Amino acid sequence: MSNDPIHFTQEEWMELRVKFSYLKHSTNNTLAVFLSLAELAQSAPENYEMLAQSVCARTLEIVELSQAVSTYLDTKGPRPAVS
Repeated sequence: MSNDPIHFTQEEWMELRVKFSYLKHSTNNTLAVFLSLAELAQSAPENYEMLAQSVCARTLEIVELSQAVSTYLDTKGPRPAVS
């Protein structure tokens, strides 16, 4: 792995910030939904199916957003060694 600095243009930096912002927003919203549904499911067990469906759908969204940020960063410089 090179120790050369990686340079971002202002546009690239803003694109990264937007991607990270979407990821952070989605993660926070998803965790809030998970918590709310888990609390609801505790008081009304018939809501477990709704919780499971939400977890599946929203987790996929977080994975996709994380991958988008990772892919973007991979295009901007050397990849770190995988251990």
